[in-house]
Amino acid sequence: MKSKKTVVLLSGGTDSVTALYDAHQSHDVLVALSFHYSAKHNDRELTFAKWHADKLGIPHAILSLDFIGEYFASNLLKKGGPIPVGRYEDDVMKKTVVPFRNGIMLSIAAGFAESRGANAIVIAAHAGDHAIYPDCRPAFMDAQAEAIRLGTYAQVEVLRPFIAMDKTAIIRRGVELGVDFSHTWSCYVGGEIPCGECGTCVERREAFQNAGHVDPAK
Repeated sequence: MKSKKTVVLLSGGTDSVTALYDAHQSHDVLVALSFHYSAKHNDRELTFAKWHADKLGIPHAILSLDFIGEYFASNLLKKGGPIPVGRYEDDVMKKTVVPFRNGIMLSIAAGFAESRGANAIVIAAHAGDHAIYPDCRPAFMDAQAEAIRLGTYAQVEVLRPFIAMDKTAIIRRGVELGVDFSHTWSCYVGGEIPCGECGTCVERREAFQNAGHVDPAK
């Protein structure tokens, strides 16, 4: 018996897609929820998000957060500066932070989930989430999860199935679940093919190498 009625936050990247398959195995996934917030790579990654939701027969919803693209400052956004080259550990990668992005998305997801009769939200936060993102840190996630529980009649839970895993372990889990990683997107630049040089491209390449698998994406 599936344990919880869930809404899965689905970006179209390796982590969230694996979380969707993992949740599909353990829970009753009512909706895969994506956000378009005017990031440079949104149009590329959301295509893959829909592909996986359709493959699993899960309804897919995309909510527009145009105000982020209009009013927020980040190089990740279409109106922002160039995506820096380097590793996530590099200080320059702070330019890709979208202020309070996870806080905004989780808050909206909480209302969305309760409106759809769900009692849980799945987010692919993992142990390798980086210190440059304040709204990825465990202290923030724990506080946000408690706020969502207290602020909903359904006491909606925030489930983080990968919180004790790094990205390498997530790739291995995805392979176990049969995830077709050729239909995922990681690159922040958002071109026709991944740039291979931004923080997400470097992290993805190393995760596949460390997992002992070949990345099937171009």
